[in-house]
Amino acid sequence: MTFDEAFAALLLHEGGFVDHPADPGGATRYGVTQAVARSEGFKGDMREYPMSEAKRVYRKRYWTMLRLDDVPPGMRFDLFDAAVNSGTTQAIRWAQRIVGVPDDGKVGPVTIQALNNINVNKFLAKYNGARLHFLTSLPGWANFGRGWARRIADNLMR
Repeated sequence: MTFDEAFAALLLHEGGFVDHPADPGGATRYGVTQAVARSEGFKGDMREYPMSEAKRVYRKRYWTMLRLDDVPPGMRFDLFDAAVNSGTTQAIRWAQRIVGVPDDGKVGPVTIQALNNINVNKFLAKYNGARLHFLTSLPGWANFGRGWARRIADNLMR
């Protein structure tokens, strides 16, 4: 999966403007929080946040940071989606635990090699299980659990 394909798929989970009072991320558009948008130089109303800017941010802060071009194509979207939903550090720690390398939350050559040496289907089953297990422990599960669970189910059925 390429970045452009992953971004298009991500928008199925992260579309439009949302400002749910129970979401600690606050106002978002295309899944980019206002805090992230501001840190990247956007000064306008989040309702007007451009998709092109969201795409640039996702490439820089998630795809490139996680070195997703260096991992098997079948893993890329799940790692990307998890990083967007739960943060890059958490997303890579789940992966590192599954492949048996130190879970420091940083993507280096040891992590990349381990990801390339594991069966993709086995990895995805364990990864999505770890992700779902984590999400059920969050206080936001009562408000957002159904959506999170559907998100993971959609990823598994891709």
